[in-house]
Amino acid sequence: MKVSEVLHCSFPVWYPKFKQVSIKSILIPLPAEFLEYLHTDGVVLPEGSLVTSGDRENDEDRVGEELDINWDTDTLEATAPSFPDFDSAIKKAINMLGGRVFPKLNWSSPKDATWIAFDKSLKCTCPSDVYLLLKSSEFITHDLTQPFIHCEDYEENEEQPNIGYSLILRKWQDLNPGYEFRCFVRNNKLIAICQRNHTAFYDFIRHEKADIVSDIQAFFYHMVNLKFPNENYVFDVYRRDQGKLLLLDFNPFGQVTDGLMYTWDELTDSDVELKGTDSETKLPVFRYKESEGIQPNPLSTFGVPRDILDLATGTDASKLVDLLKLRQQQQEEDSSSDEDNDQT
Repeated sequence: MKVSEVLHCSFPVWYPKFKQVSIKSILIPLPAEFLEYLHTDGVVLPEGSLVTSGDRENDEDRVGEELDINWDTDTLEATAPSFPDFDSAIKKAINMLGGRVFPKLNWSSPKDATWIAFDKSLKCTCPSDVYLLLKSSEFITHDLTQPFIHCEDYEENEEQPNIGYSLILRKWQDLNPGYEFRCFVRNNKLIAICQRNHTAFYDFIRHEKADIVSDIQAFFYHMVNLKFPNENYVFDVYRRDQGKLLLLDFNPFGQVTDGLMYTWDELTDSDVELKGTDSETKLPVFRYKESEGIQPNPLSTFGVPRDILDLATGTDASKLVDLLKLRQQQQEEDSSSDEDNDQT
């Protein structure tokens, strides 16, 4: 994977060429001061962007009330930044897209931050919704700080290529995750397909698998193949109905992209024979979840405090030692309490 291949997958680069087969979107260049705000620690929402919570789907033009909170404490008060022009551009775009949007930056959406959203989704109806998701997302931080970390022709100590970052607001659509599919292209050949929501079981897929593969192949050859500059890449599609597909996104062909139901050793090694769920060797291979069963949501850990994750995974030994010491102290205190009770 090379830097140029990652740049080609940047939304502002590919969208103008494929917008006729994708979801309507509006791009807003990120001002320098807002980029600086995204890089700072803490979540302090800009002035004028805060609105009261509630169902705003059918009230697109309502002006929200600013929150006037007086914290009567001795703690330092964080200064709220202000981006009036950027706020206005976001509000205008949201109105143009029907009052509800899905935000992302050049490569990633803040899907790891849905735990902090009012309705646990990426649906935004005002600037504060957008800001809260962007500031709470590790995926967005990766976009801003390490977009080329896995590129073979990039060194961390060298200057990063100039990237024109944009906020992308996409028209909100209630998409059924069972109709989303990830497609892997190597040497301009569609080699593999799998369901994008790979932890869930959708019974209809096994009944429609032949049609799904056929539709995606046709979409690839007529709408995508040789029109995208990379020879190796990943693209996501939404199959609304038979023969009706939407292009959702392009991703680099490599470790930075989730292989979902494939390993990257399988996808990158031409000597490894990909096999599908029916042991077919004919390309493209199609994998899907064949039976019901409970699997953890891969994004669920992003809503868990970091200390708990460190303890659960053992990544911070010092915290585990502290926990054991605390546990021993509690046991000693319980034992001492029992002895006192016996004496009385």
